[in-house]
Amino acid sequence: MSDKSMVEVLNGDIKEAMKAKEKEKLQALRYMKSMLMENTTSKKPIGEMDVIIKHHKKLKDSLENYPKDHPMVAQTEKELEVISAYLPKQLSEDEVVKIIDSIKAGLDNPNMGAIMKELQPQIKGKFDGKRASELVKAALN
Repeated sequence: MSDKSMVEVLNGDIKEAMKAKEKEKLQALRYMKSMLMENTTSKKPIGEMDVIIKHHKKLKDSLENYPKDHPMVAQTEKELEVISAYLPKQLSEDEVVKIIDSIKAGLDNPNMGAIMKELQPQIKGKFDGKRASELVKAALN
């Protein structure tokens, strides 16, 4: 991304969504912007990307909890699609396995905790943490 803050980027995208009359996208962008604005006034603000990653994860988790025919499923999927465009480039499973293997090779006593501790910052927002821990378990067996 350029020198613009995420809020500035969202402001531009909100204008475009308004012109294109994309209601669902507009709603998702406005909500994301409000979360970023709220974060700046929080007692312990976190990075802009962390706010978006956290919201994306929360949406994915809620999607898993809805019954398949629930009316919120389509709306949540659309919101996930919109938010995904703002996340860092996602890593493939093969790329994560290579990272796990290199971390494992560099450790004297490779174990779940030690590998996850080094892996987490490298995959944050780029790969699902639950799936990563499954891959670490598989690499240790």
